[in-house]
Amino acid sequence: MDELKRLAEDVGARLKEARQTVAVAESSSGGLISAALLAVPGASAYYVAGAVVYTGKARMQLLDLPREAVEGMRSASEPYALLLARTARERHNATWGISETGAAGPTGNRYGDASGHTCIAISGPVEMALTIETGEDDRWANMQAFAAAALELLKRGLEG
Repeated sequence: MDELKRLAEDVGARLKEARQTVAVAESSSGGLISAALLAVPGASAYYVAGAVVYTGKARMQLLDLPREAVEGMRSASEPYALLLARTARERHNATWGISETGAAGPTGNRYGDASGHTCIAISGPVEMALTIETGEDDRWANMQAFAAAALELLKRGLEG
């Protein structure tokens, strides 16, 4: 958790300095990305909104993303993660959208991804998506690793 705190403090400082904002859509990290960002004093200067979109129903209700918008796309993929990041950014009028979608464990997901698989993305002045494979089945460790990877990706985006 110390790594998440350190990353969130760094990202928060960069967002504040640039006068930029962020909205979060996360799944298997279970809210840890948002929790880390919100744990930083002064988070209201940059944190706009966050949603744990763990199910299709949550995705539709919290992000207003209907089934048709994700047709032909599967969860826990880079295109899906990028769609979530873009949608969070656009829906909440933030500078940045950040997302995570994967399988924390201890088993894989119904799409055939192993435990420890996630896709993260950022959307803003730059867009990036990547896949992370921890090779672990420890749910809590994976959730922390997913959140840290997402914050690292946002940090890279903020560095330009």
